[in-house]
Amino acid sequence: MAAPKSGSKRMKWALDFSHKNNKERSSELASPPGYTHGVALVHSIDHARDANSNHLIIKKSWDLALGPLKQVPMNLFIMYMAGNSISIFPIMMVGMLIIRPVKALFTLQQTFKVIEGTHAFGQKFVFFLGQIVNILLALYKCQSMGLLPTHASDWLAFVEPQTRVEYSSGGFVYT
Repeated sequence: MAAPKSGSKRMKWALDFSHKNNKERSSELASPPGYTHGVALVHSIDHARDANSNHLIIKKSWDLALGPLKQVPMNLFIMYMAGNSISIFPIMMVGMLIIRPVKALFTLQQTFKVIEGTHAFGQKFVFFLGQIVNILLALYKCQSMGLLPTHASDWLAFVEPQTRVEYSSGGFVYT
C-alpha cells in the first residue's frame, strides 16, 4: 500500500491546523450566524438587552397584577364543591376567601414597590379590582349560605322572621 501523498486532494471534512497565520484561517471560515465585527454593535446589544429586560419587568408586573383575576375560576370551583351547608370546611373556605384579598389590599404598596413606570397605576388598579372581585365572591358565598343578615328579622328581635307561603319539592304523583 502506498502512503497518501501530502499534495493529494483534501477531503471536505478534514481540517488543516498547519497554518501559522490566523488571518489565513479566518478567511477560510465564515463568521457564525449573528456575529459581525465592530464596536458599534456593543452599544446596540446593550440597548437591546435593556429593552428586553424592561419588557420582562413589565411582563412580570402584569402577571402579578392579573394574579387575583386568574384565581377567580378556581375560587368559583372551590365554592361549588364546598356546597351551601353550614359546616367547618365551607366556613373555613369562605373565611380564607375574605381574609386573603383583604391582606393583599393592605399590602398593595409593598407588593408594587419595585414597579415603576407608566404602567404602574394601571397594574395597581387591575390588582385592586381582582381583589375586590374575590371579596365579592366570598360575600356571595356567605349570602348563599345564609350567613349575611339580609332581612330585618336578622338584626331586630321584635320582627318576625319570614315565613314561607308555599313549599315545593320533587316527588311522584300517585293515582
